[in-house]
Amino acid sequence: MSTTKKDPVLVVLQLTGGNDYLNTVIPYTDPRYRDNRPAVGVAEERILKLNDKVGLHPTMGPMKNLFDQGKLAILHGVGYPNSPRSHFRSMDIWHTCEPDKLGTEGWLGRATKEIDPHKENVVTTVSFGPSLPRALALPGVPVACVDDLDSFGLLTGIGEAEQRNKILDRFTRLYSPTIGTGAVMDYLGQTGLDSMKAADILKVAPEQYSSGVEYPDTTVAAKLKGISQVHQANLGTRIFYCDHGSFDSHSNQVGMHDKLWVDVSQAVESFFDDLREHDAADNVIMLMFTEFGRRVHDNGSGTDHGAGGVAFIAGDPVKGGEYGEYPSTRPEDLEQGDLVPSLDFRSIYTTIAEDWMGLDAQPLVGGIFEKPRFI
Repeated sequence: MSTTKKDPVLVVLQLTGGNDYLNTVIPYTDPRYRDNRPAVGVAEERILKLNDKVGLHPTMGPMKNLFDQGKLAILHGVGYPNSPRSHFRSMDIWHTCEPDKLGTEGWLGRATKEIDPHKENVVTTVSFGPSLPRALALPGVPVACVDDLDSFGLLTGIGEAEQRNKILDRFTRLYSPTIGTGAVMDYLGQTGLDSMKAADILKVAPEQYSSGVEYPDTTVAAKLKGISQVHQANLGTRIFYCDHGSFDSHSNQVGMHDKLWVDVSQAVESFFDDLREHDAADNVIMLMFTEFGRRVHDNGSGTDHGAGGVAFIAGDPVKGGEYGEYPSTRPEDLEQGDLVPSLDFRSIYTTIAEDWMGLDAQPLVGGIFEKPRFI
């Protein structure tokens, strides 16, 4: 009997704003946790304990279920040297793998080019959100950016098919002559044509989709539902990207952080339940990352920008567990009051690129990094 091997798929969920590591994966047996978190510390009886050292935030029950099933990898102390503690600069570094200079090419843009060098599929990579993340940006590489899958495309409000087709034909003739008339016009023209093709392809996903899983009524759940729809439509998409936030908890952190992790945890649970219901989970992993962790000592109401953080890898193919060491909270071991990163984020990318996607990681991440073996 012949079998058809499924292509590996990566879903990235960016936790924008700097998620608080210490209140997400909580070192509840470390007495310095209580000393440093008089305002925002989580009561021990509420913590979802994973072992005798750490536990998850109390609103992360679905994530704990994944961990208990061996389908969630927790990556400790993620970051890079000399964190600038700036949202914009840190995200640029994560997106381009260029910590020492301003990068312009996204690491997943480079990956997309490796997967589909001849641009045979304009939906090889799909981003859910209103704008293109720099991680996906690379000149000449098409990426479909979808804000709302049900209304994605040009002129979707025009109901009469013949009229709509005539107008789209005019758009095609408008874009096409710009190709070859200069770098900027070439880029704009090709982007326009690629967007039209992507809209035509992706419109079938909601039409074909049916599921017994009811997603929560949240923005992050809507994005993951859209990703599930496209994935299940078997359109050849290999990389999906979306974000949620903001996790920038300078004040009123307790209620804010609770709600964020309720929304993320429930959405992730629904997403994987949906995939499993349709036998579509065995070739999907999800990376959840944030640009940096937060200051060890709270500020009286929240936490300020820090350095070392936490990342998660979820999915049926994942070798669950903890990877790396939780950074020391001893005052003499902190860097400007922050946890010192112990795992370079490019190590995570390297494992994903090589052990999951089957790509050469070095040109994607700009170097050679030791791989945590979560695949």
